[in-house]
Amino acid sequence: MSRKKGLSFYRRRRQMQMTMIQSALLWIGQCILAFVMGCILVYYFMTSMTCIGQAMEPTMGSGNHVLVNRFGYSLMSPEAGDVIVFKPNGNVNAHYYMRRVIAVPGDRVQIRDGFVYVNDELVETAIGNEQMAFAGVASEEQKLGKDEYFVLGDNRDASEDSRNADIGNVKEKDIYGQAWFIYYPWDHFGMIK
Repeated sequence: MSRKKGLSFYRRRRQMQMTMIQSALLWIGQCILAFVMGCILVYYFMTSMTCIGQAMEPTMGSGNHVLVNRFGYSLMSPEAGDVIVFKPNGNVNAHYYMRRVIAVPGDRVQIRDGFVYVNDELVETAIGNEQMAFAGVASEEQKLGKDEYFVLGDNRDASEDSRNADIGNVKEKDIYGQAWFIYYPWDHFGMIK
């Protein structure tokens, strides 16, 4: 009888060891799966870029590392206020620009007395750099086509944007994605407003 108790004790101990090993393997498998899914999501739907220049200050400074959502605009179109990433005129050799959408397809844009008017209404972004010295091509009213966006940098007087003839209105096909999150440096960490 004592022999049977001893055998059942070893059997229970072996079962406990197997369940611990199974639990550990399950946990490791879940970690690997989460890592692989994260890599796939980042590779196919997001990318990391570095902001170049002072055009988007104070929102983003030169050297800020930004996550760009590449997938969102395949489901919906950019809206006024979004910060988009694009190649100017689709030039594949140019670096990516990050600028704020001010007007969307069908809108009328004009810069009068240094202020932006969309559909004859004053645009205020509450960023603090509303007035600008250079109106460029927007000194005359611009009617946006069905796939065109008018963009400006938040630091209006230090930005190359839709006011410049060599950039002009951004075509939807030239938009790479939406800049939505700053992850470095830590003092700017967070969502882009």
